[in-house]
Amino acid sequence: MVNSSSRFGSVLLFIAIFALLGVVLTMFGARFGLWEPIVGFGLIRTYLNPVGYGVISLGALGLVYQLVTRNSAGAVKAAAASLIGVGLLAPMIYGSIQPAKQFPPIHDITTDTSHPPVFRVLDDSRAGARNSLVYGGPEIAAEQRKAYPDIAPIQSSKPASEAFAEALRVAKAMGWEIVAQDPSEMRLEATARTSVYGFMDDVVVVVTPVDSASRVDIRSVSRIGRGDRGVNAARIRAFIKAFEGE
Repeated sequence: MVNSSSRFGSVLLFIAIFALLGVVLTMFGARFGLWEPIVGFGLIRTYLNPVGYGVISLGALGLVYQLVTRNSAGAVKAAAASLIGVGLLAPMIYGSIQPAKQFPPIHDITTDTSHPPVFRVLDDSRAGARNSLVYGGPEIAAEQRKAYPDIAPIQSSKPASEAFAEALRVAKAMGWEIVAQDPSEMRLEATARTSVYGFMDDVVVVVTPVDSASRVDIRSVSRIGRGDRGVNAARIRAFIKAFEGE
């Protein structure tokens, strides 16, 4: 009876670990080409909490059973299964304690809302794109200025050629896939992936000479989704920080 009870605890722990691995695979599967990012995102939104509740319930029932049968090893395994279930519910629990920050329903962020950098190589035929690369105009600009007043061009003391070289270095260091680069016009276009789900966003960087110095503008656009949950603004901030060596 003891061996059978312990095996029951092992099965519960296996189920919990399998569920956890399934969630991780769903979140990062797009990076392995298993499905489109939106598929993984949709599955997590739909099934993460039910899976978490299910694992907790099974673990709790198993824990009660193991305690009744006085099987300490099985009880530890069942308790571990329950804790994995709690971990799966962590995003929901955190969200209820600390409500998520509200972001504007925009997905196109730029350091220059008056004359945003234009994409010349990437276009609306890019894979999986549902959003256009045509800038949305004054309405989008107003939304951005209200939500992200700190997003502004880099005013660099470097000559334009050096600034472009540094921009290219930073883009590569951030893991962007460089789609096109033109040193003569000092502009580059690239594709960046989000760390979770692997959503693809498109970026253009343009360096403009200003006397012996330069100005660097960045624009980052999501391929999918009306809003971006602040991802594009965060990417631009990270680029600026790396460029300025902070």
